[in-house]
Amino acid sequence: MERISIFQLFTITVFFQIGTTVIFGFSSSAGRDAWLSTLISMIIGMIIILLYTFLMKMNPGLTLVEWFPAQFGRWVGIPIAWLYPPLYMYGSGRILADLKVLIPTTLLPGSPPWFLILALLIVIVYCLFSGIEVLARFTEYLLPVLFVLLIIEVILLFSSGIVDFKNVQPILGKGWGKVWQAVWPVGITQSFAETLILAMIWPAVKKTEKVKKTTLLATLLAGLIISVFNIMEITVLGEDITQRTTYPLYLLIKQISIADFLENLDALISLNMIITAYIKVTIMLFAAIRSIQLLLNMEDNRPLILPVTAITYLMSMTMSTNIVEHLYADIIFRYYLLIPLIIILPVVLFIVTLIRKRGLKY
Repeated sequence: MERISIFQLFTITVFFQIGTTVIFGFSSSAGRDAWLSTLISMIIGMIIILLYTFLMKMNPGLTLVEWFPAQFGRWVGIPIAWLYPPLYMYGSGRILADLKVLIPTTLLPGSPPWFLILALLIVIVYCLFSGIEVLARFTEYLLPVLFVLLIIEVILLFSSGIVDFKNVQPILGKGWGKVWQAVWPVGITQSFAETLILAMIWPAVKKTEKVKKTTLLATLLAGLIISVFNIMEITVLGEDITQRTTYPLYLLIKQISIADFLENLDALISLNMIITAYIKVTIMLFAAIRSIQLLLNMEDNRPLILPVTAITYLMSMTMSTNIVEHLYADIIFRYYLLIPLIIILPVVLFIVTLIRKRGLKY
């Protein structure tokens, strides 16, 4: 069985939670209070993640799809568990659909989306055949680079003289309404509650007793990074532009201009977005493949890699025809798939597990 270290779990969690959240502007609907919505989403998300880690402790050595048969019985638990592999595949397809729009619009104008996504999936397939340990080592080396780039971007924005903190004032000038609308359901489910997927990886961690602390710290760091992006977008672009533009972070980096020499750094941020999206898709596809393997009692998951990635590719190319349709489908996805599967079912599972555990004591 493959094993990963605690630090590798930390880096995987940070990259997973950042994922594609910054592409369309996390909580941008809250306007100048987007950073506040992000922090509230993070805090609520940490509470939900705490619930997931309790489930892990109450089902030692088992992955997410094994929790349900263990507590509900095979006849009820296995059909419920089978809901999760399609969820992971559909979620991966949505991220690839994000890139299908992003890359031709920003980094490689005029390039055929089908080829770009296919090329990315080939790299993902290679990583899936190599195993989760390879991806873990990749994120381990890449996280310091992400920090350095983030610091450089912030310094360059301040050096460009375009940061105006008056744009974030007054705080809560329009009340809590927009803030809470950005928190639920998108803010919570877009990144933090999706961490349930990592329950497919937690049993592979060398020191499982440190999973809770590590995951919560990673969530805190990811939330703070996203909040920094929120603040920089508002202070540089202003509330109106941030809310109207499709890719606020991309537009933010385009504003960097120092002495008419250091500018046009948008390709750098596009590359960052692609890398974080690549890591998240790889994790989700690994979770889907591992889930199917466990549910079918297969000894090797390699025969599943190509069929699963092929289905995901078809999903990504056919699920939407334009950005408006894509964003609308995202709302439906969250209400009818994510909320029931990553919030409601785990809460029910926790209650049932707690009752069974206490019942056994008596």
